[in-house]
Amino acid sequence: MTDLLSIGLTEVYARPVASLQTPNDIWERIRRGFGMPDLSSELVRDREQWYSSRPDYLFRMAERSHKYLFYIVEELERRNMPGELALLPFVESAFDPQAVSSAKAAGMWQFMPATGKQYALKQNAFRDDRRDVLASTRAALDYLQKLYEMFGDWHLALAAYNWGEGSVGRAILRNQQAGQPSRYVDLAMPMETRFYVPKLQAIKNIVANPQAFGTLLPPIQNHPFFQTVDIKRDIDVALAAKLAGVSVSDFKALNPSASRPVILAAGTPQILLPWDNAQTFQDKLAAFGGGRLASWTVWMAPTNMRPADAAKRVGMSESELRNINSIPPRMLIRAGSSLLVPRSSSLSTDVAERVADQGQLSLSPEQVLKRSAMKAGRGETVASLAKRHKVSPASIAEWNKVSATATFKAGQTVVLYLPARAEPRKNAAPRQVAAKPRQRSGQLAKR
Repeated sequence: MTDLLSIGLTEVYARPVASLQTPNDIWERIRRGFGMPDLSSELVRDREQWYSSRPDYLFRMAERSHKYLFYIVEELERRNMPGELALLPFVESAFDPQAVSSAKAAGMWQFMPATGKQYALKQNAFRDDRRDVLASTRAALDYLQKLYEMFGDWHLALAAYNWGEGSVGRAILRNQQAGQPSRYVDLAMPMETRFYVPKLQAIKNIVANPQAFGTLLPPIQNHPFFQTVDIKRDIDVALAAKLAGVSVSDFKALNPSASRPVILAAGTPQILLPWDNAQTFQDKLAAFGGGRLASWTVWMAPTNMRPADAAKRVGMSESELRNINSIPPRMLIRAGSSLLVPRSSSLSTDVAERVADQGQLSLSPEQVLKRSAMKAGRGETVASLAKRHKVSPASIAEWNKVSATATFKAGQTVVLYLPARAEPRKNAAPRQVAAKPRQRSGQLAKR
């Protein structure tokens, strides 16, 4: 135990005194954690006016946050990071973990696909960790810490979170080379980034003093909203919600990365449940015993296939297969793709970890085939035509109602279905035709 007599009076008085009073609610706890320098500008006042003139929108957004704020504040305090960062999802996504931007950023913290992968947020056919409450919060705080260490300033770190660290670094260098200051307010940046920190400052100011802005914040207890529960078997989302005694929509709000109707335990070994429902789920799951928990499994496409053919193979309608696996029109399923399909009553094993953790759905544009009728040359066979036109012998055999080993008579009419540009000339022995490349306009696309 430290000898208090050995500590000088100056050192004792210099140490901060922790408040013994527990914050009344999460808003008060956030206020106590404020640690960034305030930004004062016309843009901040503009955003204050914008938010305060929309009290219903602000209230709904704040109410949506009540499931997540306690956890985020806990993580910020554990890392000794400013409490203002708990408000950043208001700016990023309005606290909607299902939000997707036009640039394909996803989740409460709006991670782009590449940045998400850089911060170990897995994105596969069955889950997207950019939407996961725990994983995305961990990644966002890791990223923000890195940016702060890089720039030594929270405003610059936030600008880099929005605009990219390379862009902010280059803007700082330009100012330095021109002999100009390189603070956040001094940099030339896109309009979105210029408004980014003022938005957060405006929300901070409203949270700090709601009455001054004529705003009402919903009460949010300074208490955990959810807890983690381990799952060891694949389970349907609807059944998990039912066992927990919550609605499917509430279940998905806490488990937004589960975009499919089943949770694969090998890839997602934990779920989040409201604090008071976690034990209910565990008790009812134990009582369920060895009953069937999942009505879906994963099937791997053995070859490139049309969705209609894949659906027939697994006993589904084409529309159901497309809907459950998010397959758009005019697309082919590529070999090795992982597809969610009905689980037979005889299947007792769950989806393997390799598939649950790494399964991908790979698609390619469906080629439009055109029917062509032509005369066979001497000695033409199903195999020689298949090799020449790069189609399967089975396809040619099916089109012409012959066996895969058949030989055509000279002059016999042969039917082929080929891409239009590869169509052989009519009334001629089939031969490979080199297609002339077409000129296209507008080749450059924004990446």
